[in-house]
Amino acid sequence: MGSGSGVSNPSVMNSLLTGEQQALYQKSDVIQKILYHSRTIAIVGLSTERQKASYFVATYLRSAGYRVIPVNPRAETILGERCYPNLASIPEPVDLVDIFRPAADCLPIVEDAIACQAKAVWLQLKIVNQEAAERARQAGLLTVMDLCVKMEHGRYSGGLHEAGMNTGIISARRVHRYI
Repeated sequence: MGSGSGVSNPSVMNSLLTGEQQALYQKSDVIQKILYHSRTIAIVGLSTERQKASYFVATYLRSAGYRVIPVNPRAETILGERCYPNLASIPEPVDLVDIFRPAADCLPIVEDAIACQAKAVWLQLKIVNQEAAERARQAGLLTVMDLCVKMEHGRYSGGLHEAGMNTGIISARRVHRYI
């Protein structure tokens, strides 16, 4: 430990990103802004299979109070919500586009996120597409890459402390969303 802001990111030790990329796409202030101001999250690649990470993340985000919109062209409903084949089909504004697709699929999804005026794009843990992330960032979208939205939400909301995990954040205060 040492002097500093009191916030560290232990997950970057396992990141696929370079230090320079981490500085661009894993910034704690950007992560917190996305988590605290987003209300509607479109999850692209949300699976119908309960054991898949995307399903688990969606369930967690719903329990945390977010509206989750599934985007999966091969499903009609997931978690009791109507599925949409793509972002352009969603009839309401989306704050965050969370991507659970292979890296090679990310650029067209980011283009769709820009077109539908999403405020942020999140490429999930181990999904790295520099071109897609840079395109989102240049278009003014808040952008996170190679981190798990569920893990980051738990870390910043204090939920991981309850599970006995060291988040690198020292605080007795709970953070409230929609600030």
